[in-house]
Amino acid sequence: MKKIVLIGAVLLSSAVVAEEHTTAALEHANAAAVHGIAGHTPVMLEHAKAALEHASTAAEAAKSAPKNHLDAAVKELQTANDLGNLGHVGSATTHADAAVKHIKIGTKYIESVVTTQKP
Repeated sequence: MKKIVLIGAVLLSSAVVAEEHTTAALEHANAAAVHGIAGHTPVMLEHAKAALEHASTAAEAAKSAPKNHLDAAVKELQTANDLGNLGHVGSATTHADAAVKHIKIGTKYIESVVTTQKP
């Protein structure tokens, strides 16, 4: 019985960590896309970098379907950072926007896990 409780606590804990970082990643990825559209490359890069850090942490904590989407978001954000550093703000914005879509999908899965596991 103790093992079941411990496993449940670990799963809930990782889902909560993933949820917190996913929320922050989404906020920063959205801001990166908005600033990219406006042509504010330095601000876009600042938010894309923060989004990448949070998405990476969320992906490490996530499991199953959310992890797949968060991994995809990490790749998109890394590409956005790389392109933004090269001055290709339009392409970087496209990748930041794609990351937003992946994070939103991953968030739906994570929220359902947290909701069903809370006492």
